[in-house]
Amino acid sequence: MNISRPQDLLKGQGAWIVILALLASGIASGFALARLVAPPPPPVVEEPAPLPEQVQVAALGRIEPQGEVIEVGGPTTERIARLEVDEGDYVRQGEVIAYLDSYEERLAERDYAASQLTEAEARLKAETQLGQAQIQEAQTRLQQVDRPQLLEIEAQQASIRELEAELTLARVDLQRLQSLQREGAISQQEYDQQLWETRQVEERLNNAKVNLARLESARSTDLSNAQAQVESQRANMARSQAQIEVDSAARNLQLAEAKLDRTIILTPRDGEVLRIITHPSEVVSENGIVELGNTRQMFVVAEVYESDVGKVRVGQQATVTSRNGAFDQTLTGVVERIGSQIFKNNVLDDDPAANADARVVEVEIRLNNSQSVAKLTNLQVDVSIDVE
Repeated sequence: MNISRPQDLLKGQGAWIVILALLASGIASGFALARLVAPPPPPVVEEPAPLPEQVQVAALGRIEPQGEVIEVGGPTTERIARLEVDEGDYVRQGEVIAYLDSYEERLAERDYAASQLTEAEARLKAETQLGQAQIQEAQTRLQQVDRPQLLEIEAQQASIRELEAELTLARVDLQRLQSLQREGAISQQEYDQQLWETRQVEERLNNAKVNLARLESARSTDLSNAQAQVESQRANMARSQAQIEVDSAARNLQLAEAKLDRTIILTPRDGEVLRIITHPSEVVSENGIVELGNTRQMFVVAEVYESDVGKVRVGQQATVTSRNGAFDQTLTGVVERIGSQIFKNNVLDDDPAANADARVVEVEIRLNNSQSVAKLTNLQVDVSIDVE
């Protein structure tokens, strides 16, 4: 049996160590070579962060007074006689702006028509008083006719009633005496006396009835005549009143006043006189006489693109800045009205590349500090509306 020597064992172990070291070195070299040969990993591409939602709508705009600038005109072909205002004056609704050249003539016509109406009313009053007096006189005569005759008729009726009672009593006595005469208790003479007295009462009764009929007939005739006099006087008064053409004079005065009003130019509303278009002695044209605007409250009319107008709401805050340095501070305001029509833009950007034919909606913004731009009507401005 061969027993290895220690030296041989050591030599064997050393060989294995060398082999293991070479293998480890080869494996490491392989990994390094693989890293050199293999393509690098693709770079990590980060997705861009989402853009924040728009919190403001930008637009171009113009400054104008509340209710826009209006042109106050008048009848064309008429000349201005005199102006009652100057540029910069603040006028109230209904105040006189100007008088036309025909004012004096129309004023004279109005005064003449007014005098005609006054005269017609005075004549009417006098005729009415006269007619009423005549009617009253006729009514008095009617009463004078009616009352006495009525009393006379009533007296005659009383007499008739008395005679009728007397006749009734006489007939009773006659019947009694007739019975007594047949029985021979009285003489024929006494009976004949009672018969004669009865017939006398009947005659007086008949005469009284005839007189009553005559009185009633006379009263009826007199009343008819007196009433006819009353109606005649009323008709006379009505005819006299109709001949006085008060209504016609009143209509003439209304026409004259209407013509006069056309020669006086009044302010249709409160506002400042921004520009005088037609001066005294000049003919009024279609451009009007003056331009008027309520500069005590200024607005900005922003032309918002149709693609942005859906984000705008009434009550949103807005800021306004000058495009050309006409004012330094930043103005603030509130959206008060959003238009309902789409127009071609009127305010053009200074950038030549800007869209000169954009479609916009007008948004009106009430300014909080109006007085600082009261003299800057139609100034172009930049507008930002907070739509967050």
